[in-house]
Amino acid sequence: VQLQASGGGLVQSGGSLRLSCSAPASTFATNRMGWYRQASDQERELVAYITPGDETDYSDSVKGRFTIARDSAKNTVYLQMNNLKPEDTAVYYCNAKLLGFSGAIITDIWGQGTLVTVSS
Repeated sequence: VQLQASGGGLVQSGGSLRLSCSAPASTFATNRMGWYRQASDQERELVAYITPGDETDYSDSVKGRFTIARDSAKNTVYLQMNNLKPEDTAVYYCNAKLLGFSGAIITDIWGQGTLVTVSS
């Protein structure tokens, strides 16, 4: 199973970028799709996720600025990032988690990272 992420780049503070991640249809339909990021010398952290039922959650640091959405026709999840700040600079990873009824992680799939650099 492969997740294909794209959309990173260099942007000035206050600018916008949209990340995309495509997945196989079976993965997209059943997994919680999310974006994580990892800055230099930092641990990987959750940015946002969206469930097959379109429930979303965001880290406090991006609430009100980032929006996660899914397009079932294209099996693609998007992360619209607005009002970007230098502290958003990181490698962003697409993730697909298949969760059991208890919330246990059954499978955990990662895409390649895409670098987002925000200049001040």
